[in-house]
Amino acid sequence: MTADVIVVGAGLAGLVATAELVDAGHSVLLLDQEPEQSLGGQAFWSFGGLFLVDSPEQRRMGIRDSRELAWQDWLGNAGFDRPEDEWPRRWAEAYVDFAAGEKRAWLGELGVKLFPIVGWAERANNSVPRFHITWGTGPGLLEPFVAKARAGKVTFKFRHRVDEIVRTNGAVSGVRGKVLAPSDTERGTASSGTAVADFELSAPVVVVTSGGIGGNHDLVRRNWPQRLGTPPARMVSGVPAHVDGRMIEIAADAGGAVINPDRMWHYVEGVQNWAPIWDAHGIRILPGPSSIWLDARGQRLPAELSPGFDTLGTLAHLRSTGYDHSWFVLTQKIIEKEFALSGSEQNPDLTGRSVRQVLGRIRAGAPAPVEAFKSRGADFVVAADLDELVQGMNALTETPLLDPAEVRRVVQARDRQLDNPFTKDLQIAAIRNFRNYRGDRLIRTAPPHRILDPKAGPLIAVRLHVLTRKTLGGLHTDLDGRVLDVAGQPVPGLYAAGEASGFGGGGMHGYRALEGTFLGGCLFSGRQAGRAIVKN
Repeated sequence: MTADVIVVGAGLAGLVATAELVDAGHSVLLLDQEPEQSLGGQAFWSFGGLFLVDSPEQRRMGIRDSRELAWQDWLGNAGFDRPEDEWPRRWAEAYVDFAAGEKRAWLGELGVKLFPIVGWAERANNSVPRFHITWGTGPGLLEPFVAKARAGKVTFKFRHRVDEIVRTNGAVSGVRGKVLAPSDTERGTASSGTAVADFELSAPVVVVTSGGIGGNHDLVRRNWPQRLGTPPARMVSGVPAHVDGRMIEIAADAGGAVINPDRMWHYVEGVQNWAPIWDAHGIRILPGPSSIWLDARGQRLPAELSPGFDTLGTLAHLRSTGYDHSWFVLTQKIIEKEFALSGSEQNPDLTGRSVRQVLGRIRAGAPAPVEAFKSRGADFVVAADLDELVQGMNALTETPLLDPAEVRRVVQARDRQLDNPFTKDLQIAAIRNFRNYRGDRLIRTAPPHRILDPKAGPLIAVRLHVLTRKTLGGLHTDLDGRVLDVAGQPVPGLYAAGEASGFGGGGMHGYRALEGTFLGGCLFSGRQAGRAIVKN
C-alpha cells in the first residue's frame, strides 16, 4: 500500500500533521502500534493546559503580559548553552511568537474553547499566569483533529508496529514492521506485543510523532543527567509503558540525529493512582502554594522551592537528600482550595464541559476526585493532631524517618510567622502576593492560616514520588520539521514532530519548561511539519 505521507504515531502531533495534510488533499497512512481505542495518545489523558501570551482571558483577569515578557521568561528558563541549541532556540522563539499571535485564533476557528480563569504554573519562572485550560481538557483539544483525520483521505493502521524506516538511494521510501494481534484492552492498559504478520508500506515522506521515553524507566535512568543527582530507584509513571522511545532510536538508525537526550521533565508531586490504568500509574498533584514541603527526614524545603514554584529545581534538591520521596503537610482548608489533579479523567467537570460542576470548585469542599485520593490513596495520611499524623507518615516508609518533635518545630515555626501582616517567611509572603491575582484568590490559593489551627483541619500529609513525564530532547529538526543528520543536513523524506523531536528542534524548552508548552509544542510542531510537507 502506498500514500503521499506515512505518519507514525496517532497522538496529538500526528493528528495535527495529518489534519494539515488532508486539508491540502494529500493521502495519509496513520500508523500506531496501539489499538484504535487509544487514538489521541497521551493528549487524551492531559489536563489540556495551553501556554498563551497576552490572551483575552489574561486581560479579563487583569494580567498584563507581552511577547517580550514571555520570551524573557523562556530564555531565562531554557538556559540554551550548547552549539546544537541553534535550532531549538529558533523553535522556541517561533513558538513564543505563535503563542502570542495566531495560536488562540487558530484553535478558536477549530472550535476549541478555553476555561476563563488562567492558571499560574511554574510560579518561580513564569512572571504572570499563562496556563489556559482547554474547555473539555485533553479530549476536547483532540476533537477537531480527530474529526479532520476521519473525514479526510486517511487510512488508519492500528496495531502496526514500525521496526524500520526504509531508505532507497539515501531517501526515505516507507516503513517496515509487524502487525500485532488485535486487542480490545481499554485505553492506556498494556496491549499484546504478539506479532501475527509482517508489513511494508511505501511513501516518499515519513513523519515520526511517536512520543517520548517516559514509560521506559530504564531509558530514563540511562539518560538521567548528573546535574539532577542520582536517578530514583523507584518512580511512578505518568505515561503508559508503550511510551518507550523505540521510534526515536529507529529514526536515528535511519540517519536522524538525536540531541539533548539528558534534558527531561519529571514531576516531584506524583502519587500512586488508587485506581491504576497502567503499570505504576502515577497522578501528578498540581499544587497551590500553601502546603509545607518536607523532605524525607522532615526538613522544610527552601522557600524558592515551595509547591508549584520550580519543578526541576525541586527535583535536583530532593535527589540530593538520598531518598526517593518527600512530603506535603497541609490542612483540609488547603486541600479544598489548592489541590488539582492532572489528567482528563481526574477533572470530570472540565472534561465533561459542565458549568454546574465547575462552579462547585468555588464552594466549600474539595473536588470529588481529590477526596477520593484523600480517602483511598496509598500516599495520603489524615489525622486529627500532628503526632498522629507523623505516626501515620512513618508507617508508610520501611524505616521511620521522621522525628515528631522536629516536624512539630518546623510547623510551629512557620505558623508563628502568621502573627503579623508582615513576615520573614518567604513562602507566606509569596502566598499573600499570589492572592493579589484574582484567579488565585477565587479558586487556587487558600487564605494564609496556621497549619495547627483546629478549625482548618483535619491535618493531611501526602507522600510524594518522582513521576516520569516528558522528554525535552529528541530528534534534531529544522523549522520545517525535517529531521537532520549528524552533519546538520536534512534526511530526505524524514520529518518529526511532538515529543519525539523535543517538541521542535530537538529541544525547544532547553533545560526547563514553562508549562502549558507540551500540548502546545505538539500543536505547533505538528502544524509546522504538515504545512512544510504540503509546501514542499
